[in-house]
Amino acid sequence: MRNTTRTANLVMTALMIGIIIVSIMFIRIPIPGTQGYVHLGDAMIFLSVLILGWKNGAMAAAIGGALGDIMGGAPVWAPWTFVIKGVMAIILGMFLNAAIKKARLRFAGIPVLELLGMVLAGIFMVVGYYVAEGVIVGNWVAPVIGIPWNVGQFVVGIIVAEILAAALYKTPARRYFAYRLDEKYE
Repeated sequence: MRNTTRTANLVMTALMIGIIIVSIMFIRIPIPGTQGYVHLGDAMIFLSVLILGWKNGAMAAAIGGALGDIMGGAPVWAPWTFVIKGVMAIILGMFLNAAIKKARLRFAGIPVLELLGMVLAGIFMVVGYYVAEGVIVGNWVAPVIGIPWNVGQFVVGIIVAEILAAALYKTPARRYFAYRLDEKYE
């Protein structure tokens, strides 16, 4: 049974890496005046943490994000993305662990600590990409243009991830969720 669990975790992690890559490569909008772009990868990163837990979710986020940049024609961003997306997943995972242990305070049916984790992970991403672009272009003013776009990206990511998680939680796929908050979507 233990090998089946390891195999299932490996397969689910690889699947989420692939979904993150596709979400970054094919569903993106260039940010005017910058070298960056917005995409739905953050939604899949949030979903991967909900499904896989913080360890495998962070691995899927870091690897999928970096490979999405490399294969999508933006390899200069890959090392930055590897770190930023991996840490985003860890931040969310820490809050999900707390949500399981703490009171079930909810906002619109979503545990507040889960929502707070996604927001803080998104804020980390915005700051991380501001610093990354500042270093890459050697200018600390130009990256300011990308801030509202990155905020929009993680807000849309939260919405999409919660919608997909709610839908998946009502299917047999529910058993794969690392964070099973049983009354969450009922």
